[in-house]
Amino acid sequence: MRRARPGAPPRGTGGRALTSVGAGVGFDGSRSMDRRDDRTTGPEPTVAKEERTPSRLWHITLSVSGVAIPLKEVRRGLEQLAHDHPFLLTSRYANDHAEIRYWEEARDLHDAAAVALRLWGEHRSTAGLPPWEIVGLEVIDRETYHQRVAEGYGPPPAAPVGVHPY
Repeated sequence: MRRARPGAPPRGTGGRALTSVGAGVGFDGSRSMDRRDDRTTGPEPTVAKEERTPSRLWHITLSVSGVAIPLKEVRRGLEQLAHDHPFLLTSRYANDHAEIRYWEEARDLHDAAAVALRLWGEHRSTAGLPPWEIVGLEVIDRETYHQRVAEGYGPPPAAPVGVHPY
């Protein structure tokens, strides 16, 4: 004899889906005397709808700095990062700091910032980036970016796409 909840699938079966079910008769706290009625009547289970927030574009400026490294190594690491991730717009660098600008598509500012904060650390070894720390992060939405540029007080105009010294 198998002991389980009525209607529960056998143990070890996969593919279980979460569903919403109606409250049924007597939801106000009273219980039906005949429990068979609760199982056989009432609304059909429905699959819970997943709410999707549309993604937006965010302009990211990531600043890093640390101990001085030869310029050739800094440039090579940033060029490799740009090659591995063509979404990078521009990088500016010196021997002890760099700035990376790019557009990120994300649901909200928190998601965009989280991705940006992981970028340098996750690609430090694969791109051969210097062991610098993130010292600044700016995340602004597309409308704010274009408003700043139009009013002349936005970020300095980006150098042509690519990796450039300061």
